[in-house]
Amino acid sequence: MNAFKTKEVADIIGVHPNTVRLYEKLELIPIANRQANGYRVFTDFHIEQFKLARMAFEIEIIQNGLRKKIINIVKLSASKNFDKAIELTNEYIDQINIELKNAKEAVSIVESILSKKKQEKLEPEDKVALGRKQVSNYLNISMDSLRNWEMNGLLSIKRKENGYRVYTRKDIEKLKIISSLRCANYSLESILRLLNKISVNPGTDIEITLNIPKEDEDIITVCDRLMISLNTAKKNAKKKCLKN
Repeated sequence: MNAFKTKEVADIIGVHPNTVRLYEKLELIPIANRQANGYRVFTDFHIEQFKLARMAFEIEIIQNGLRKKIINIVKLSASKNFDKAIELTNEYIDQINIELKNAKEAVSIVESILSKKKQEKLEPEDKVALGRKQVSNYLNISMDSLRNWEMNGLLSIKRKENGYRVYTRKDIEKLKIISSLRCANYSLESILRLLNKISVNPGTDIEITLNIPKEDEDIITVCDRLMISLNTAKKNAKKKCLKN
């Protein structure tokens, strides 16, 4: 069995030595034995465990307890409780499959809303005029969510002369789309990207638009590429966690 110093582990993994110490402190790798002079001695298992942890956290899915679950998987592996780690990994993959199903169903709902909009003979825009409270009750969306979505530019609501907001039919359709996608954990940025594209091209590919950010976007999160991120996390779990 090979023996490695902290610096050697850091060089192999491609991290700072402090990161090696942090992973040990967080129980993501086993506590290293120490030489008489106090220096840590790491083994091949530490290297493999470190690689497992890095792959597990490559795509951090935070919704519905998935992040907590992957941390537990890594810790179980570090303690060499492999049977339990594999059991939890299978649960993790099952839950990701549910998230993927929800994400795809949300896309189908949006497609249905847009298709219905094309086919139906709708009332003129000015025939539908609801206040924020009415819209909140009608769509079962909290007032805070309505405010948040407006502040983040997902929709712009007209106001009456008295200052009260008036939600039109178009606003309500847009809110149905936003609500469906948020329930499936799509990010505000990806939803805004979709709404902007739909306004220019109603026939835009919804799934592609939601999951492929523009190159000029400054910050791209996991939920800006939801389906891609979920599939990558699932692939990583199968590739490394189950393999070990």
